[in-house]
Amino acid sequence: MSLKNKIAIVTGSSSGNGRAIALRLAAEGATVVCSDLRPGARAGGYEEDGDAETHDLIAKNGGASIFVKADASNTADMTRLVETAVAEYGRLDIIVNNAGIFTGLSTIVDEREEDFDRTIAVNLKSVWLGSKLAITQFLRQDIVGPSRGKVINIASIGGLVGLAQEPGYCASKGAVVNLTRQLAVDFAAEQISVTAVCPGFLATAMVRPFLDDPDLNQMLHDQSPWPSLGTAEDVASAVAFLASDQSRWVTGSTLTVDGGFTAR
Repeated sequence: MSLKNKIAIVTGSSSGNGRAIALRLAAEGATVVCSDLRPGARAGGYEEDGDAETHDLIAKNGGASIFVKADASNTADMTRLVETAVAEYGRLDIIVNNAGIFTGLSTIVDEREEDFDRTIAVNLKSVWLGSKLAITQFLRQDIVGPSRGKVINIASIGGLVGLAQEPGYCASKGAVVNLTRQLAVDFAAEQISVTAVCPGFLATAMVRPFLDDPDLNQMLHDQSPWPSLGTAEDVASAVAFLASDQSRWVTGSTLTVDGGFTAR
């Protein structure tokens, strides 16, 4: 799945899925523009070399990468991110809208309005912004190979099924899934691919409170047909496929990476 000569942006690249995705795209040959609120990994994660910053790890492994600080829900920051990538490397081929948050478990009765607003901003508006700005740039570029550009949105199984006590999170991820379908329809004629990946419960800092609780950990295993939970690298493998020319005719699709959780 060679991504040689491809320029990719990954938001939320410092930790978890975003870090694994950035490292995998770089390993496949892409030049990766890493972006997050800070370059260092989030505390409590499961990353190897957790003290190293993602873009430095890519360089250490022989790849090309820069870091651009950006709030993915902020229009000015995201505009600067895309403009920096194009100014530095001349074009943009792939954007992975990965940045996301989870504010904790609660029913809608107890969910705070400010937590809901922040969840929608980070989990949904950031995808809208990243897609809007990347597609605008793709349309300015000549087609190289079978695709003019790739938008890959990281949604969640929470965008496909209802997860207990996660109203805002499920609302945001469900919107990402259908935004992905809508954009695919509008831009297929331009040979711009828009897809989504829906991870299940993985070993990341965001999910750590579930995994550290013995009862919740057992519940997650009981609900998963696969005998083990997934990793961020499983998500990265799916993204690498969708970013490659091997997925030439794939658009509007949602790829679940959940060990069969949503197949039950």
